[in-house]
Amino acid sequence: MFFIILTTALTLHKAGVTNLETSAQVASALRPFAGPFATILYTAGLLGLGALATPTLSGSAAYAFAETFGWAHGIDEKFARARAFYIVVIIAMALGVAMDFANINPVKALYWTAVINGLLAPFLLLGILIAASDETLMNGQPSSWLGRLAVGVTTVAMFAAAIAMFVF
Repeated sequence: MFFIILTTALTLHKAGVTNLETSAQVASALRPFAGPFATILYTAGLLGLGALATPTLSGSAAYAFAETFGWAHGIDEKFARARAFYIVVIIAMALGVAMDFANINPVKALYWTAVINGLLAPFLLLGILIAASDETLMNGQPSSWLGRLAVGVTTVAMFAAAIAMFVF
């Protein structure tokens, strides 16, 4: 995440390109940096991202539901045994396709998804810190003090960044 932000700041933002709303605008904004192959590079990156993200996101949603409700789950399971798991995968993918047909701007959707993830991440880190510090939960092997310190500092920094986003 850090390097994506850094690269974007050093290229697009530095060049004054800050209001991109379509994939065509993003691809053309890359032209000064990637040359005549900017569109091909962007398209290849977008296809690769889609090929990686679609099964990952729909699968992670299905795993979360399956773990929560105690369903049989796993890509290695047959459909008949993990029916609910696979139905969630299918619904998640269908919702992604439906967003396209609903004319939801994908660039803005990605932006707002990143903002929401950034606001929720410190709470997740706090939960991880609490779980990693619990001797009972960790079977007598809690995380090291250095590891907990690193997560604690990161959590505080992320909470500060989230608050600063609304204050400044």
